[in-house]
Amino acid sequence: MLGSIEAGGTKFVCGIGNEQGEVLERISIPTKTPDETIPEVIEFFKKRKVEAIGIGTFGPIDVKKSSPTYGHVLNTPKLAWQNYPFFQTVLDELQVPTGFTTDVNAAALGEYQFGAAKGLDSCLYITVGTGIGAGAVVNGELLEGLSHPEMGHIIVRRHPDDHFEGNCPFHKDCFEGLAAGPAIEKRWGKKGIELTDRKEVWEMEAYYIAQALVQYIMILVPERIVIGGGVAHQESIFPLVRENVKSLLNGYFTHQELKENIADYIVAPGLKDNAGLVGGLVLARHALEEEE
Repeated sequence: MLGSIEAGGTKFVCGIGNEQGEVLERISIPTKTPDETIPEVIEFFKKRKVEAIGIGTFGPIDVKKSSPTYGHVLNTPKLAWQNYPFFQTVLDELQVPTGFTTDVNAAALGEYQFGAAKGLDSCLYITVGTGIGAGAVVNGELLEGLSHPEMGHIIVRRHPDDHFEGNCPFHKDCFEGLAAGPAIEKRWGKKGIELTDRKEVWEMEAYYIAQALVQYIMILVPERIVIGGGVAHQESIFPLVRENVKSLLNGYFTHQELKENIADYIVAPGLKDNAGLVGGLVLARHALEEEE
């Protein structure tokens, strides 16, 4: 049995599953302080005797194994979690091989192995919700370097009708600052779920998402892009994003995936809301294999 932790800003989802990506048991624990949340997480897994565990967590985090702070949560807005040794704490408590990455990297792994990108060599997973983040798998490996990608904070062109200053505390009008859930709410005065019938809301949202996707395509040329998160539950967003992407690419690529077949290229998660949890199982399996 393998264990998976999907650590989010509002809740930790912990699951038990197998190497085939099947989630057999799961629980949800509110995200409070580490001293309150982590003991509940550890208790859940100790009772089930997992062979390995994978952690996909909110960030930013230190993913560089040679770093003295590898496995720590870094300068997150969740102050109680800043500099918390997440990886080492779980490893010390459970004493099993442990994989560690971001929540979006885990989701990308899950979709690559068992979801919408199964059978391909590369994919990009982006979540558009309370924040915006993305992870990429290239030639079967997670894309990481000095740190993990921060694709939600790229700079995008402002929509001509948008006068909202932006919501990112670091960059104001970066992609996340203009298009994440809180930005939608502050700009329009209502949560996205209350704006489903406002066409102009989703046209502007698609304008920003498409710009970001075009930059990712130009740099990484992934074989598939998977969009998850709360905003992606808005049914009208996918056709709008695809049309904007095609318009911005303007025929530069001749690949059918970016033209006539774009509906099969920019897609919803095949694992639905389980992408991160399943990705954690993949991480756990990799950690176990590295120990053997």
